[in-house]
Amino acid sequence: MSVETIEKRSTSRKLAPRYRVLLHNDDYNPMEHVVQVLLTTVPSLTQPQAVSIMMEAHTNGLALVITCAQEHAEFYCETLKSHGLSSTIEPDE
Repeated sequence: MSVETIEKRSTSRKLAPRYRVLLHNDDYNPMEHVVQVLLTTVPSLTQPQAVSIMMEAHTNGLALVITCAQEHAEFYCETLKSHGLSSTIEPDE
């Protein structure tokens, strides 16, 4: 009778790189419009979060909207742009 050792391979999953969606301040869109677009574009945001993001962009010129997978980040960024907002993405380090 022989005993076989079954080797279990470790399956470590590599996490997909994350990207930051950034909102840039502009002098064209009313604050209410920015908040509404944020709420409709990023469903996980609450109204207070959207107001905070809008105010940060207004005050500092730039605000972090969300950090997520690249495909989602690109979608959010393009959707914000399609509603007249200025947005970019960058890798999360």
